[in-house]
Amino acid sequence: MSGKLLKSGLIVSVMTLISRVLGLVRDVVVARLMGDGAAADVFFFANKIPNFLRRLFAEGAFAQAFIPVLTEVNQEKDNAELKAFIAKVSGTLGAIVFVVAIVGVIGSPVVTALFGTGWFIAWLEGDEAGAKFELASSMLKITFPYIAFISLTGLAGAILNTLNKFAVAAFTPVLLNLCIIGCAYWLTPYLAQPAFALAWGVFIGGIVQLAFQLPFLYRAGVLVKPKWGWRDPGVVKVRTLMIPALFGVSVGQINLLFDTLIASFLATGSISWLYYSDRLLEFPLGLFGIAIATVILPTLSRNHVAKNPEAFSGNMDWAIRMVCVLGIPAAVGLAFMAEPILTVIFQRGAFSPQTAKMASYSLIAYSFGLISFMLVKVLAPGFYSRQDTKTPVKFGIWCMAANMVFNLIFAIPYGYIGLAIATSLSATLNAGLLYFKLHRMGVYRAKPETIAFVLKIILASAAMAGVIQYFDKGDGFFNLSLIAQIEHVSLTIGAAVCVFMFLLLAFGVRLRHFKAIGG
Repeated sequence: MSGKLLKSGLIVSVMTLISRVLGLVRDVVVARLMGDGAAADVFFFANKIPNFLRRLFAEGAFAQAFIPVLTEVNQEKDNAELKAFIAKVSGTLGAIVFVVAIVGVIGSPVVTALFGTGWFIAWLEGDEAGAKFELASSMLKITFPYIAFISLTGLAGAILNTLNKFAVAAFTPVLLNLCIIGCAYWLTPYLAQPAFALAWGVFIGGIVQLAFQLPFLYRAGVLVKPKWGWRDPGVVKVRTLMIPALFGVSVGQINLLFDTLIASFLATGSISWLYYSDRLLEFPLGLFGIAIATVILPTLSRNHVAKNPEAFSGNMDWAIRMVCVLGIPAAVGLAFMAEPILTVIFQRGAFSPQTAKMASYSLIAYSFGLISFMLVKVLAPGFYSRQDTKTPVKFGIWCMAANMVFNLIFAIPYGYIGLAIATSLSATLNAGLLYFKLHRMGVYRAKPETIAFVLKIILASAAMAGVIQYFDKGDGFFNLSLIAQIEHVSLTIGAAVCVFMFLLLAFGVRLRHFKAIGG
């Protein structure tokens, strides 16, 4: 099983890499079109709301509640009962999310006023910034239906993941990026506001992603006709687990939404600066953290159903090792190379050197929370696989409250940078609470070998930081041509990675340390 788990993780990582690279291309297109102006702030806002709901309905709470129950049904029931369960879950979820989408479209001004309060107040007072409120309300009518399509896409992906078909769901986001890029190039010339072309790309991307997964469900023999099943025992179990999980697994997204609310009161560009830095953070988080979490949840669910605590603990240990060996050096790299990386990737068109500088400050703040974001992704399944959603929700509420306190402490003196600091601190608190609870319950305790492994990674990452500082050209970097900048960034990253890998080998880290201990 250890080899199979590692193989599954690699498959998801490769597919996610393709998606993240195209996501960066998409963001380069967006940056070139809009930079950090008012229209950019509005598009990122209009895209963030349905994406927030997507994390709750599709990738977040729903997946964490659905996969353990689906695994149980798949292992203990026959094929007919499995299909009946999927039909009722898909019918119930589908009906709910389409109603939510319709309400969101009709009530887009209310949603905008709720999460973009600063713009709404400016609109009421007749201030120039009030134009953002009107634009966001209109754009939400286009992007909000995305929640319905992507939720069903998430359902399909969860089913395929449970059946150990990880590649399809991991590849699917590529299609969204292609749709947004395509609409940016083909629709922009016909629209007065380029941001609307991007919004239509989001809408079309939702439909295309769902359509892409249906043939794979058919081939797996689980494409069924949806049925309403609100009171079905299986559906009741899923929604009972899902309600508290809405907070527990999505606390990071809720915190980001609060950041958007506060940022609407700050200077124009604040939302864009946070967005660009968050997008770079999402690259390693999605490539490593979410990929590992995707394969670990079904595995832990099987371990729990089989009553195999040794395998459960061994696979948790594997997940911790993997996120640390990938996440810690990634965080160091982003922190020490924030501005050069942002400059090389985004600086063209409307994305100015000043935009890169401002976004780099929030990226540095976010990078210190990267490993915590990753750990939350792999520690939370330790509870959800056991069908325990109450514990994470309790911690989630505590961390949301802590995030608000951190916002008050840091946002007043540091503005949007303070919002990023607060998000990182609350994620760290969340990861700590999850681990210590698993430890106290006797469900998972990091083995001494794993603790020593993580310490070696920290030492190697510190040396890597020294290499980056050695190659740092200071302000002279920004006087280089784009080709020279790319060469310098590539050389610095290459040298840092080589030093990191060499030190790991010198410290005795071998391939066996990356294999799962239990099956």
